[in-house]
Amino acid sequence: MEHLHGTYNPLIVIISYIIAGAASYSALDLAGTISFTKGKARALWLICGASLMGLGIWSMHFVGMLAFSLQMEVTYHIELVVLSVVLAIAASYIALYIVSNNEQRVRQLVTAGVCMAAGICGMHYIGMAAMMVDITYNFWLVGISILVAAVASSAALWLLFYFRENQSRYIVFYKLISGLVMGAAIAGMHYIGMAAAEFYHGEKTVIASGMQIEQGILAYIIAAGTLITIGFTLFGIYINKRLSHKDSTILEHERWYHSLYENNSNGIVSVDIHGNIMGFNRAVTQITGLEEADFINKHISHIGLQITEEERENTKKFYYESFKKHPQSYETALIANGKRFDLSIINVPVEIKGRLVGNHIIAKDITEEKQSKEMAQHLAYHDELTGLPNRRRFNQVLTEAIEAAQGTDLTFAVMVLDIDRFKIINDSLGHTYGDIFLQEMCERIRTSVENYKVTLARIGGDEFTLVCDNSYDESKAVEIAERIIEAVQLPYRLKDNDFYITASIGIAIYPQHGADDVQLLKHADTAMYEVKKNGKNGYLLFTSKLDYELQEKIELESDLRKAIERNEFLLYYQPQIRPSDNCMIGVEALVRWMHPTKGMLPPGMFISIAEETGMIYELGTWVLREACAQMRAWHDAGGPLIPVSVNLSSQQFHQTNLVTQIKKILEETRLEPQFLELEITESMMMDASISSEILNELSDSGIRISLDDFGTGYSSLSYLKLYPIHKLKIDRSFITDITSDDNDRAIVATIISMAKHLNMEVIAEGIETKDQLDILLDNECQEIQGFYYSKPLSAGDVEQAFFVPMRIQSLQASEQPNGAKVW
Repeated sequence: MEHLHGTYNPLIVIISYIIAGAASYSALDLAGTISFTKGKARALWLICGASLMGLGIWSMHFVGMLAFSLQMEVTYHIELVVLSVVLAIAASYIALYIVSNNEQRVRQLVTAGVCMAAGICGMHYIGMAAMMVDITYNFWLVGISILVAAVASSAALWLLFYFRENQSRYIVFYKLISGLVMGAAIAGMHYIGMAAAEFYHGEKTVIASGMQIEQGILAYIIAAGTLITIGFTLFGIYINKRLSHKDSTILEHERWYHSLYENNSNGIVSVDIHGNIMGFNRAVTQITGLEEADFINKHISHIGLQITEEERENTKKFYYESFKKHPQSYETALIANGKRFDLSIINVPVEIKGRLVGNHIIAKDITEEKQSKEMAQHLAYHDELTGLPNRRRFNQVLTEAIEAAQGTDLTFAVMVLDIDRFKIINDSLGHTYGDIFLQEMCERIRTSVENYKVTLARIGGDEFTLVCDNSYDESKAVEIAERIIEAVQLPYRLKDNDFYITASIGIAIYPQHGADDVQLLKHADTAMYEVKKNGKNGYLLFTSKLDYELQEKIELESDLRKAIERNEFLLYYQPQIRPSDNCMIGVEALVRWMHPTKGMLPPGMFISIAEETGMIYELGTWVLREACAQMRAWHDAGGPLIPVSVNLSSQQFHQTNLVTQIKKILEETRLEPQFLELEITESMMMDASISSEILNELSDSGIRISLDDFGTGYSSLSYLKLYPIHKLKIDRSFITDITSDDNDRAIVATIISMAKHLNMEVIAEGIETKDQLDILLDNECQEIQGFYYSKPLSAGDVEQAFFVPMRIQSLQASEQPNGAKVW
């Protein structure tokens, strides 16, 4: 056989490489397109892509073979040529199918690479076999070509997978480089395979007489056709990508909108131009409980029927306004499943191509928010503890009443009500019980006036106000006040004890007692304080005299703040006498105020002011120190060793440092504790846990405790056994009519008898006549205090009237032979 030597046309070799690179680039682009398609479109693109890639690889091979010129004309076996094309397309299909899957593994890539390499090698060597010439092969080079095909196929598949979803701005450049690398690998495999072949003249050599065109021209035609095919394919891919990108963008926007629609916390109802409900999101059901299936494709009026009657017309108006292409915002309310929902609505028109096609009704649930606002509004004008109108609301009502009555003959009453002794409950039982008491008391007052046209308000701790309707005259206001007083004074059960509280009410009439709110409240307040000053538990209409007294009280308060600094207070002492031998057994210290312009003022004129202003602490401390110092001075001067009684106010008694302060005063004045007697009232002992500790500590120190005004309070007799009380003091209210009132006489006898059985001392105060004294002596009362023996005296007068005569008698007695005393 004659060996044939062949040569290569460099230009056609370059064209074959370009074809291989273009086919590789097209395959890279197709991989991304196929991965984003589904269904029939995916199958179509797989077939088209495999055909393009297979034809490209086969064209590169065929053009490469045409680039090789032998010393003879070569013809090709058509069946084998077609078979080589089919193998190229089949190998490409396998590659694209595997790469277009969403998940890839190394094993799958290797398997696909081997399959593709087998297809490429089969295509190449079948194509070689199609040449009508004898061929022998160098099997080492054949093996190298197969290895190159396998590596090139695996690399091509990996690049296809890697770049199919890459959206980098440099993706075109990356794909171009990858296409050139893949093209070089495919071309390399081809030309290594060609190098493995040796061509001979033999039996297969046939002269292709039917071939009228030169091989070079045929190569150009195949290359041009292939490039045109690739070009059309790439253009189709470009157009498809643009359309796919547009569809993908639309789909992505649709998904964003759908996610916003479905997951929005606000309810959204979509309505077309005819008012038919197109649908609504889950939030509508979550907010209102309305189900989409019950309203879909129905008119919006079906939901409108759920709107509360008072909101329907307003809601309808805003709904139709939204069809004027302007969003509408408003609030409404609907009833769904028996429950009310307050909603904030925004109607958003929907336009497509400038034409209104419907709107979205966006609803936000503001039920809790509205309730919170209403609660805040309520609390702004109502008292949180009792639920009554507060000072702000009362001022509004009072202003409205004045405006309504101006220029007319209408009158109305304003009342100021203060609870007597409330501070005692609050201080002794604590604020919790104080609040419970206030709530119960408010309910009583509210009940007592529920049939009257009045506004009851709480404007302070225990201070209340009322405005009566202008249809009520003065007598009606008095009737209301009497009902309130009657309701308040019934006993209250707190901490297993009954407490008795009273009310003091001041009344002012518009316009006689004031033409504006300030004057009316001021004058009603003045009348109320006059009630308190006169024994509490009552009501009083304002008079001009009260206004004068109020001014005087204001002046006294101002002067009182300076009185201690100016040393204007002094103590008077009222002797306490044992009638059996007319011997002085003690004195009670009573404070007086030597006012610089008003002269000597009794405690009734300033003690209440001191308690209201808090000056009672300073004044009480001064009284204690002065009384102890005076008694020690009398002891040192040889006076009788008797105790001094000092009254404690309720505020003093509940000082946290009371015991420490008293001990300090005794230490400073050097008065022995048994010569100090503290007078307390029943009201101070309401809370046993507090009072018991204080009284026991005082008693343990040697200080004597006297229960003042016994029988006038509302406390339990159990106090007498609970506390260390040494003496009972019968109040003057029982003594005044003791000679004419059998009840008073019986009460006094009972108190004296009870004290004796409890081993307590008993003293009666306010004794002014011999008849009163005789009755007390008949009942064996051994201690007397009152004007019958002596009015309160200054320290000097006590000295002269009692102590000097005592010393003289004592001296005379000591001079008697037998040393007998005469006093």
